[in-house]
Amino acid sequence: MSYIRTALIHQLAKVFCAATIIGLFTKGFLPVLSTIGMIGLFLTALFYQVANTKEKEIRSNKVRYLILIGVFLIHLLSGLNTEVIHKQELWEDILLESPFLILPLSFALLPKWPVQYLNQLFLLFFCLVLLSALGSTANYLLHADEINKLYSQSQIMPTVPDYIRFSLMVTFAVVIAADFVKSRSITKQKRLVLVVGSAFLVLYLYLLAVRSGLGAFNGLGLVAIVWLVWKRRKYSQAMALALLLISLPVMSFLYLPTFRNKYYNTQYDVAQVQTSSSANNLSLVGRFYSYKVGLQLVLQYPVFGVGKADMEQEVSYFYKRDYPDIDPSAYLMPHNQFLYYLVAFGCVGLMAFIFCFYYPFLAAWRQNSLLLIAHYLIVSCSFIAEFTLDQKNQIGTLYSVVFILLCTANMISKKDKQLAE
Repeated sequence: MSYIRTALIHQLAKVFCAATIIGLFTKGFLPVLSTIGMIGLFLTALFYQVANTKEKEIRSNKVRYLILIGVFLIHLLSGLNTEVIHKQELWEDILLESPFLILPLSFALLPKWPVQYLNQLFLLFFCLVLLSALGSTANYLLHADEINKLYSQSQIMPTVPDYIRFSLMVTFAVVIAADFVKSRSITKQKRLVLVVGSAFLVLYLYLLAVRSGLGAFNGLGLVAIVWLVWKRRKYSQAMALALLLISLPVMSFLYLPTFRNKYYNTQYDVAQVQTSSSANNLSLVGRFYSYKVGLQLVLQYPVFGVGKADMEQEVSYFYKRDYPDIDPSAYLMPHNQFLYYLVAFGCVGLMAFIFCFYYPFLAAWRQNSLLLIAHYLIVSCSFIAEFTLDQKNQIGTLYSVVFILLCTANMISKKDKQLAE
């Protein structure tokens, strides 16, 4: 009877987790799907604890999940540093960050995941990314001239989900494919699909030409080269990867108009950075001045920050005072996750965030968990130029938390399987 209940729990957890992942791609037309998935996963975990209290997880395994709740608590406690007139914004923020509460708690309450279910979820994600990239490429081929012009105007081709988060997902999908191919745990047919699909996704990443995704991909490539040389002594593979990383941007510049236009557009943006009024139209310039405003706020509120719900008001004040040439419609929150939290929560909150958010990464580093290390590196690259965890559409938060938890579960299940063998 206990086995039947556990098997049912595993099936339900897989279904609801799949709904949460699919919800990343349906925010535009079915925004509640990821919420349904999260709530269903939590209720499944709660039912398991009520129905079966015999099986207990090792405490350290639960900590790897539960520590992420600390990020939610940081946002909750910021209410103590929030003006009364901004209480509505505080509650909206708490709702926005709810995945940091619901998902880690669900994974901590669930029994250990079977490796095959986790593999199915990773493959589902890979297929969703591949299908979305194929659709985006088809749209580009149908409207190539129009889209090429967009790239010279600081715009990007439409994607599902939004292009910044999607570029990160494409990079992670390539890592998933590499991990499956390396493990040799799949059939030859599936391996061929993964190899061909990931090769297409790499080319698509350069066609899409989003700085966040390209930075994450090349950053992972550099880490892989160091690892191959330092740990594995596989110099020929490291050299081949280095040549690939060099040749891809060169070939893309020659043959992909989107990449070439993005390159020239970036050059132009950088050249205009000293002209504050350029922030009204140019994304890179806008980010630059968001950093300057953010640093002004850090100097004024260094310990506990301004409170996230009060940030918009405080940021607007410094923009009006220091940069009157920038229109209010172009005011940006600090476009760096660490600076964003430094402004919102101060040094105390930022240190607490780094400890809670990166705690699972330490275990991944010790156990050489490729997927979890890669996911953290990809998300951290996005932190450089985005506040990924605080976007209103919640996609960045969901993507980050879901795959931290799934990769951690995968690491735990694989380790237990190896010990059993």
